[in-house]
Amino acid sequence: MSPTVHEVRSAIRVATGRFEREVDASFTKEELQAICEVLELDINGAERPSTLWMRRLIRAQVGIAESPDMADDSTFQKADLQAIAAEIGASVDP
Repeated sequence: MSPTVHEVRSAIRVATGRFEREVDASFTKEELQAICEVLELDINGAERPSTLWMRRLIRAQVGIAESPDMADDSTFQKADLQAIAAEIGASVDP
């Protein structure tokens, strides 16, 4: 059986040093920053990077989009989460 979106998000949270959540919730700004750090994305140049920009950077880094400017900035869908999990080596148990 395929893992749920919540399970994939939780695996990503754990892989980035964050805590699993009991409820299904999209990533917070701090969680997005943790993902960027694991992916070695330089977000420190921006004083306060927006969640939309971090999502774009992440999508470009894991190969979902060709560049941040061409990337979608909406919340991550299951396929996006699976690509992120694979890139950071998050263990997703079905």
